[in-house]
Amino acid sequence: MALENSRDDRRSSDPEYAANLRRATLASSVGSALEYYDFALYGLASALIFGELFFPALGAGAGTAAGFATYAVGFFARPFGGVIFGTIGDKLGRKGVLIATIGLMGASTTLIGVLPTGEQIGIWAPILLVVLRILQGLGAGAEQAGATVLMAEYAPVRRRGYFSALPFVGIMIGTIIASIVFFFLGLVDRQIVHDWLWRLPFLASILLIAIAIFIRLRLRESPAFINLEKNEQVARNPLAVSFTKSWRTIVRGIGLRMAENGGSAIYQTLAVSYVTKIVAAEEWEGPLAIAIGAAIGVFVIPIAGALSDRFGRMRVYRIGSIIQLVLAIPAWWLMSLGSMWLIIPVLAITYGVGVNVMLGAQCAALPELFGNRARYIGVAITREFSAVIAGGIAPLIGALLLVAFSNSWWPLAGYVVVLSGITLWATIVTPETRARDLDLVTDAIDDSYDDLSSRPLPTVSRRQFKAQNRA
Repeated sequence: MALENSRDDRRSSDPEYAANLRRATLASSVGSALEYYDFALYGLASALIFGELFFPALGAGAGTAAGFATYAVGFFARPFGGVIFGTIGDKLGRKGVLIATIGLMGASTTLIGVLPTGEQIGIWAPILLVVLRILQGLGAGAEQAGATVLMAEYAPVRRRGYFSALPFVGIMIGTIIASIVFFFLGLVDRQIVHDWLWRLPFLASILLIAIAIFIRLRLRESPAFINLEKNEQVARNPLAVSFTKSWRTIVRGIGLRMAENGGSAIYQTLAVSYVTKIVAAEEWEGPLAIAIGAAIGVFVIPIAGALSDRFGRMRVYRIGSIIQLVLAIPAWWLMSLGSMWLIIPVLAITYGVGVNVMLGAQCAALPELFGNRARYIGVAITREFSAVIAGGIAPLIGALLLVAFSNSWWPLAGYVVVLSGITLWATIVTPETRARDLDLVTDAIDDSYDDLSSRPLPTVSRRQFKAQNRA
């Protein structure tokens, strides 16, 4: 650990390292913005218009459920993308994979914008939608894992939580953009939206693709992977390493993601559909609430990351899960009352605070949990399998619960409580990872007490940090 600390001290005064750190932050942030622009855009479209566009023969309720089913398909594709690209990332490096995934994901989203509808080509419309959603999921399956690993491996040790959280502000920016788009679509004549206007937000993805690829082409490989190659420790089969050596770590990581990813999907899609179609709120209210919640997340995520440097990843993560658990029942009850003055702030706070406190702590925690030989694929498997279990099927399960319980709000609140309880348990059984040496090839679960005690003290203040760098 002392070796990494001394190396970290040298990095902090190295202009080239500082430039690469800024470039890595920008590259990861733009990719995160594109992924979650796509994520939020597709989720909102599934909640509000895809049922009528691609499944017109099914009727309103079944059409919405079918739209959510295509939403879930993308999540089922993500683990395969995580395994494929995660393996490549651990064998050949992070940079090339990040260029490939952003291109695949963005191109798929753009092509959704040119698809014919169900009225135009019948059954082929949903088939093509599902194909593009699968391709989108394959790219997204390694995109966020790669951005997470890259930033953790670039970031200064004592401030890794803060720097690793910065690219995830891109998640909020992407969500804000998508939510604002649907806010304005809700103000336009519905027939115009259904005729052609819905296509423009998907076609706009091509701009983010171009920017992201340009930035990533100028990016250097991560320091941790360079050291892995230098020491000839690159795994021949990272997938085998992850399932034989890291399965306990993966289980804990999935547990950590249940409330964060599940809560994010529930509030961004299911809650929007619930307040719009069941409570009969205006179509713009849900997207506006999500946009406000994402704006709150812009501040909450880096603050939570910084707090995790000071107090520990699991302690901050635990607070986020408790916030979401405590808010679940009152939040859904208040939304069920149908008042705009309740729906917007309640949905904004539950998404903006509860979910994003956990996300801020997670940014550095997941890469720190895994050893260097199978970190990319380990994080990818953890993120994407949990994305299926927690996030991908959440809106579909919610829609089925609404049908089974006559549109009652309490099963949805109970669903959030269960997910939050799982994550709360996971924070208790997962080892603390703050400031762990990312050159270690073993997982955090195998660390000894001496390993834990050798880590640096919690981060100092910004003023002290700058003073130390000058010294």
